[in-house]
Amino acid sequence: MRIGEIAGLVGVTARAVRHYHHIGLLPEPRRRANGYRDYTLRDAVLLARVRRLTELGLGLDEVRDVLTDDAGRELVDVLEELDADLARQQEEIGARRERLGVLLGQARTGRLPVEGPVSPGLAELFGEMATASAALPGPEPAMAARDREMLALLDTVAPEAEGARLLGSLREMARAPGAMERAYEVYARLDALADAPAGDVRVEETARALAGLLPDDVVPHDLGGLDDGPDGWAFTGVFFADFSAAQAEVVRRALRIAVERAR
Repeated sequence: MRIGEIAGLVGVTARAVRHYHHIGLLPEPRRRANGYRDYTLRDAVLLARVRRLTELGLGLDEVRDVLTDDAGRELVDVLEELDADLARQQEEIGARRERLGVLLGQARTGRLPVEGPVSPGLAELFGEMATASAALPGPEPAMAARDREMLALLDTVAPEAEGARLLGSLREMARAPGAMERAYEVYARLDALADAPAGDVRVEETARALAGLLPDDVVPHDLGGLDDGPDGWAFTGVFFADFSAAQAEVVRRALRIAVERAR
């Protein structure tokens, strides 16, 4: 048989057969006088075994280990390891499908935020924000949408335990009577400072209003680098990137006020 014939018989590509030869997985057959490879039934049997093993999920190095062990002990070890790996994958897929089911439920009922997918807890907080926004007489403040974007970023990059702690504090704050309404008042004030300089007379009042919303356990203990501007903290740099001078100053002052309050 020529290479195209054995490939067609076993159900693989001629390119795959050549690759198996190149890496030493499949021995080179004898060649005819014209230089073409001449495959035998034994070559087809070996190639078929390679196909079966790879279809089980074995890597080519593992297939080589199996083929070089005549006693079959290596095959048992490899298959047991593969079975354990598939069990882990099955568990992970189950967890992902469970999470996907929650997201599908939110999407089908119109509750999936545009910033999604996010964690279930953050999705609930965004839902509470949407309820508060719907009660406003006008459009939602741009700062509210930006805040959700930053929370979604934190939801992705923060360590799991830290993210859960932060989210728990924010949700507890949001459940306090009138807290969400006050938050949207601060968002509106920040929007009004979109083009204002840092010395605007409204900065101090807005900073105190913002500080009053911040739970003590989400306020950092160390504000080192905050006065250096966007380069002070890595995350602060991202947060301040699109702020006006007045908006950035509001956040800085609010954090200082909250830190002093927590001491």
